[in-house]
Amino acid sequence: MKVLVAVKRAIDPNVKVRVKADGSDVELNGVKMALNPFCEIAVEEAIRLKEKGLATEVLVVSVGTSAAQEQLRTALALGADRAVLVETGALLEPLNVAKYLSKVIDNEKPQLILFGKQAIDQENNQVGQMVAQLIGSGQATYASAINYVDEQWVVEREVDGGSQTVALSAPAVVTCDLRLNEPRYASLPNIMKAKKKPLEVIAADTLGASVKAHARLLGVAPPPVRKAGIKVGSVSELVEKLRNVSGVI
Repeated sequence: MKVLVAVKRAIDPNVKVRVKADGSDVELNGVKMALNPFCEIAVEEAIRLKEKGLATEVLVVSVGTSAAQEQLRTALALGADRAVLVETGALLEPLNVAKYLSKVIDNEKPQLILFGKQAIDQENNQVGQMVAQLIGSGQATYASAINYVDEQWVVEREVDGGSQTVALSAPAVVTCDLRLNEPRYASLPNIMKAKKKPLEVIAADTLGASVKAHARLLGVAPPPVRKAGIKVGSVSELVEKLRNVSGVI
């Protein structure tokens, strides 16, 4: 049984994001990049499924420039078996990414397709759902537990006010939430082994996906700077500040 995990290259979550001086985009030159944290959770879950004997191969796939090979090698060091990079320099719009991934899925025919619930850069939370629609499979979002029972993927997913359990026939698309697992660290021997694992690069325009630009980036601006908070000594002082300073009451 093959598990395919889609991963994305993103700014390291520990790095403070900076906007370019001309406001045209986010500054990426000299900025540390990393595997998107939610994608890392998805990779970890795929590896655990293999360790349980439920998966025979873990394939990681990314769409982007050649620089994304670094994050694919990270996933290989964590325990994935093989990697595919769909190489393109175009703006990574969710629908176009989903179309490229669906073509790879058609070729690879995995029984489970895992995504992080969203990427921390644009927070779109769209690609997994779009892929499920394009390949005509069942989907479960915000997964907090994944099991394989009676030839079905049984997924516990987080919803408002509790949890919901759904059963999906293979192939199934699942997006992974924070509470699904705690990703492992790559050991030095596995980092060295990852350098020899297969990583295939496919030009995006050879996949036959019908894509077009749907959006144009006009500019990026940092959020407004908030005023520092103050401490109050009593409830009456708090009420006075809310009434006369902030105007809340």
